[in-house]
Amino acid sequence: MATGAAEFKQEMPPPGGYKPIHYQRIPARQYFNGWTLFGGYVVMTAGAAYLYYLNCKVVQQEEIELRSASFAIYPMLLAEKDRAFLKQLRKNRDEETKLMANVEGWKTGTWYGEPIYNTMPKDKLLIPRAQEYYVHASFKDFTTRAYISLLS
Repeated sequence: MATGAAEFKQEMPPPGGYKPIHYQRIPARQYFNGWTLFGGYVVMTAGAAYLYYLNCKVVQQEEIELRSASFAIYPMLLAEKDRAFLKQLRKNRDEETKLMANVEGWKTGTWYGEPIYNTMPKDKLLIPRAQEYYVHASFKDFTTRAYISLLS
């Protein structure tokens, strides 16, 4: 033991001892009973259902209007698509005529005067393959159209 050190003093309990330890269950304070909670649930659900009904009515009317508008405009869009398709076919034909003007015996739409399809009637439109359709366009235009991805 060190010399000159303060005298050791034992810590003791307070006079009269420690307070008793409470170990009994203390129930939580109840603000609502079961029936009040159930009634609140029913009222909230009914209110939410009513608001949902009002919102659905508005959304359904908007959807009906949008669907009607797209049904009304669909034939015009289809006609414009067909018109653009035929315009491009005409451009391709004119480009072929201009490109092969110096080739002797070349007739547009044939292979040196021989029809490409022997069984096709003259007045029937033959839908070309994508490569034939984009033959005079840039390769980028062709790949953009040919490899359309739904993810991008």
